[in-house]
Amino acid sequence: MKKAFSSLRSLLRCHWAMVRKKGTLILCGAFLFVAWNALLLLFLWGRPPIGRLGEGGGAEPGAGEDWAAGKGKRGGASGLAGEVIRLAEEVESELETQKKLLKQIQSHRSIWELRKDVGKIETEDIKDKKDELKEPQQVPQLPVLDENKALPKKVPAPVVTSPPPDTKQDKILNDEKQSSENKVGLTDSSPQTVIPILVIACDRVTVKRSLDKLIQYRPSVELHPIIVSQDCGHADTARVIGSYGSQVTHISQPDLADIPVRPDHRKFQGYYKIARHYRWALNQVFNTFSYSTVVIVEDDLEVAPDFFEYFRALYPILRSDPTLWCISAWNDNGRDGLVDPGKADLLYRTDFFPGLGWMLLKEVWAELEPKWPKAFWDDWMRHPEQRKDRSCIRPEISRTITFGRKGVSLGQFFDQYLRYIKLNTEFVPFTKQDLSYLVRERYDETFVKEVYSAPLVKVEDLQQGGSLKGAGPFRVQYSSRDSFKVLARNLGVMDDLKSGVPRAGYRGVVSFLSRGRRIYLAPPEGWTKYDTSWS
Repeated sequence: MKKAFSSLRSLLRCHWAMVRKKGTLILCGAFLFVAWNALLLLFLWGRPPIGRLGEGGGAEPGAGEDWAAGKGKRGGASGLAGEVIRLAEEVESELETQKKLLKQIQSHRSIWELRKDVGKIETEDIKDKKDELKEPQQVPQLPVLDENKALPKKVPAPVVTSPPPDTKQDKILNDEKQSSENKVGLTDSSPQTVIPILVIACDRVTVKRSLDKLIQYRPSVELHPIIVSQDCGHADTARVIGSYGSQVTHISQPDLADIPVRPDHRKFQGYYKIARHYRWALNQVFNTFSYSTVVIVEDDLEVAPDFFEYFRALYPILRSDPTLWCISAWNDNGRDGLVDPGKADLLYRTDFFPGLGWMLLKEVWAELEPKWPKAFWDDWMRHPEQRKDRSCIRPEISRTITFGRKGVSLGQFFDQYLRYIKLNTEFVPFTKQDLSYLVRERYDETFVKEVYSAPLVKVEDLQQGGSLKGAGPFRVQYSSRDSFKVLARNLGVMDDLKSGVPRAGYRGVVSFLSRGRRIYLAPPEGWTKYDTSWS
């Protein structure tokens, strides 16, 4: 009996120790356990011995009196002890069952706690992801070249930062060009059209002026990432670019060595380096960052408020019309007084490559890159072999101006022309306009009719004191290279020609204002092609 009670105490002690170590859930289980065992003990102690019930309440088979008489006191005591031992064994069996129950409760509690922790982790992960989506992506800043460190002449790998955000978004736009003008219509670009801006920089710390305006007017960081490609290894300029942090992506042209040139071209070393830089930078944009188009500006250009709107609207036209090969923000004759300030939305086709803020497609670069020149790349672009009778789009009022008198051209044309170029200040919602009139078939018909229906006048009639009345348009005709130059100088427009093409000209016609009148400086009616000897 002592052994049975000892076992009972051990089991109770064991269960009590287990209960103390558990949490709230185990306490509930322990309460149920104690209540159950209490009821069990009361039931067992209160029931009669197994067998028939006698009148004396005995527990053995047969009558109670016979049992009592035959066994006496000793027999009764012995039977009670046996009954207590049997009850203890039954209690021990029940405790074992309850022990197993407690272990099951504990195992289920561990599972519940694990599920709870997993759920908490998943909730925190979802919250973290939402926070990441709300925060702008940080582009690590490119370590720039130290101008005091010598570089080998050939460096195989470019020094670049991480690619700008969403560099693959415009992959779907690499479809074949659609020539049907009914697919142009309203020119609001798709939200997925990423049009990066490539800033060509060297040693001008005033690149800050250009970058400030680009960032100020940029409508979307994702749709218009700014890539600043720096040549020259100029440390002060690199620090200015680096100060913009993740607002721009800074890449550095790695080969800073002089380029071998023939003796009479040593003074043009800068032009050779510019051509090398353009080739490297455009390869980075199209082949490394995998963009399908780019707008190129130089570090001395300031942009207009609708600069981005202008290029977004004209991108579909450029892609749809195979007779176009660039979009330019520049009007070579965009001086104040030569443009109509009330026609900020007026756009033209031009056969002259303007540059100075221009859009290029990857397909055109793939055509040009294998034969890219060693120097004077912009004049090379104006050769018939490159132009292939294709045109660009230009505005009436420029969307860029240049503030960089200092440069490899040593101020050529700056003081006479460039410093007077008028920058547009009115925002024109080009993406809401139908620009399909710029497609060649429609444009040529309207343009030729308008030019050659204008009254033919002499330049003297347009000058001060002339007898000409009315706002125009009027037509002034030239018939040779020399006559064009004389008339252009008298009328105040640029008089140089490249491969026979006048600046801002289309089909040989230059459109501008003179004393408030629309003037067309034009070749005779029936013009068919340019004379490349007029250069």
